[in-house]
Amino acid sequence: MVSVGVFVGLIVVVTILSKSHADRNVYPSAGVLFVHVLEREYFKGEFPPYPKAGDSSNDPITFNTNLKGYPDRPGWLRYIQRTPHSDGVLYGSPTAEHVGKPTIIEITAYNKRTFETARHNLVINIMSTEEFPLPYQAEFFIKNMNVEEMLASEVLGDFLGAVKNVWQPERLNAINITSALDRGGRVPLPINDLKEGVYVMVGADVQFSSCLREVETPQNQLRCSQEMEPVISCDKKFRAQFNIDWCKISLVDITKVVPVHSNRPDPGTGVLPDIGEYNPPSELLKSRDYFADFLITLAVPSAVALVLFIILGYSMCCRREGVEKRNMQTPDIQLVHHSSIQKSTKELRSMSKNREISWPLSTLPVFHPVSGEVVPPIHPDNYETTSMPLMQTQTFKYHSSSPLVNGIPEERKVAEALNL
Repeated sequence: MVSVGVFVGLIVVVTILSKSHADRNVYPSAGVLFVHVLEREYFKGEFPPYPKAGDSSNDPITFNTNLKGYPDRPGWLRYIQRTPHSDGVLYGSPTAEHVGKPTIIEITAYNKRTFETARHNLVINIMSTEEFPLPYQAEFFIKNMNVEEMLASEVLGDFLGAVKNVWQPERLNAINITSALDRGGRVPLPINDLKEGVYVMVGADVQFSSCLREVETPQNQLRCSQEMEPVISCDKKFRAQFNIDWCKISLVDITKVVPVHSNRPDPGTGVLPDIGEYNPPSELLKSRDYFADFLITLAVPSAVALVLFIILGYSMCCRREGVEKRNMQTPDIQLVHHSSIQKSTKELRSMSKNREISWPLSTLPVFHPVSGEVVPPIHPDNYETTSMPLMQTQTFKYHSSSPLVNGIPEERKVAEALNL
């Protein structure tokens, strides 16, 4: 395992290694980026040899890190491991409020091939420094990097060197690194080698250079609002290795920031106070009468539904006028007309069922629909179909002095209508 504190042109190893299975002590400084690499090669020696044949040097190993006695890490400390075949990295920026408080991190390594585990403790002793935090801080968004790539000491050193060349400070250090996903960014599509992006905050002891101030000009602000790249004179010093989104750069002078004091309650230790033993309720519970609840929940709604059903049934079944009352209120001539139409309709339906349909004479030859044989027309050529009456009632003649309605005496029509 390797821990480094990153400065410009200087990588200081501050890990103190002791005997196997003992605690590892690291001494990061408040306000400076802390990076601790969990090397897979180091933990491979902790696992017993695997009896079966296989490449033990390529075992998939994952790590689980947490604050001792708690399920997660401190708020300032992050962890990332992209794949089980890559090293894990603990990184973050401790603050002044953590100075003098040893932080014990439990590191558990899992070998996914042998299902063995190994556990070590990492003791982080945060030291204070008078020159931090630096008053001028700038945050860059690098679009072509992932966080684990930026945490590599060589890559971070190259970036700090480019910033120093543009800014020209006496002291310059990396303060914090954050993945764009932790800021609400989207996971990139797995095409064209797209990266997640990473925010890098650096601090210096001198004012921001004119190149860094160019992004604040009205012309560049307008271009950023139109989603166009601003024109920055020193971008070429980064472009070879780092693709910086200059519209997202943040320049902060902490000497001019007005502190905001909020009266927040003390969060405490997270452990509930001891209030004594738990006394469960007695087993001798009093009996309860649920009859009133039954009446309210079932009987009352059922009674209301029954009353509504009776009212609806009476309205639909007992309030009908009936056929006789309808006929009494209907004029006789209307009943006669209705009866004649109804009777004629019945006669037409019965005739259509019994009438033989002749084959059309214009279609020659005529074939039997089933056997396919030639069939002569049903009626001879001299048969006159126009003489057939449409209704059989037209063939009867009544000799009566009473008036006729559609060929039927009116008295008979009225009697038949009344008998319907």
